[in-house]
Amino acid sequence: MKNFVVKTTANAGALAVAIWLLDDITLTGDDAGRKALTLIVVALLFGLVNFVVKPVVQLLTLPLFILTLGLITLVVNALMLMLTSWLAGVLDLDFHVDGFWTAVLGGLIISVVSWALNVALPDED
Repeated sequence: MKNFVVKTTANAGALAVAIWLLDDITLTGDDAGRKALTLIVVALLFGLVNFVVKPVVQLLTLPLFILTLGLITLVVNALMLMLTSWLAGVLDLDFHVDGFWTAVLGGLIISVVSWALNVALPDED
């Protein structure tokens, strides 16, 4: 359970950094509490997308992973971020990613920050 909380916290922190750095990734809300709650829900949604959908996409694109020496990972991460944005819109959450290239850059930022936060935060079960 503690590992789940740590990973969700790392995802929320990484999403917050991407929102802060990129103007085309937006999180809107009435006040700071609403924004924080939306960020946590989006982090949970992003974790769920990465847990369920990403392995299937990686398996289907395995030849491209081999052919591009793993660079297709940037595209897969961008697609997972765009899927999260779409699902957030369906669930009426105030989170939006505007454009594919923004998603590529946002996915790269989220990957790096999430990795750093997972290294820094404890991960015992």
